[in-house]
Amino acid sequence: MASQMGETALVEAADEDLEGMRTVRLRIPARAEYIALARLALSGLADIVELSDELLADLKLALTEAVSNSVRHAYADEGGFVSIAYEVSHDALAIEVVDDGAGFDPERPPLLEGEELTEGGLGIAIIRTIADEFELNSQPGVRGSRLRFAKRLHHLS
Repeated sequence: MASQMGETALVEAADEDLEGMRTVRLRIPARAEYIALARLALSGLADIVELSDELLADLKLALTEAVSNSVRHAYADEGGFVSIAYEVSHDALAIEVVDDGAGFDPERPPLLEGEELTEGGLGIAIIRTIADEFELNSQPGVRGSRLRFAKRLHHLS
């Protein structure tokens, strides 16, 4: 059915309260103009889990970098979708970004242009710096990439 969706985004909330975890899934076309929708979903969740403005800004930056990588690199010009899952538990917020586009070598160092990193070279480093947990699964020549990061939540008791 995904091919019949056209350019609409699909939001699905799985509110089975499994050990206090809730997951919200968003599937967007791999186009730059839909990145804002991923950020808006995060802002909505921030109200529920009461994130500080500073933490929300950091998570939005990490999310933007992760989704931008999929939009920019996964599909070239052939189009596709990016799936984002927001997992909220009592002590963490995890975000997973998945695409079915061209894989890459996550161990390859960022490319240099002259004396500076290329535009996309810092995205993964930024996410690693912000996140408490980080996973990246991708391989050159294999379809699909999965990036997951999590931030522990420190609630005042």
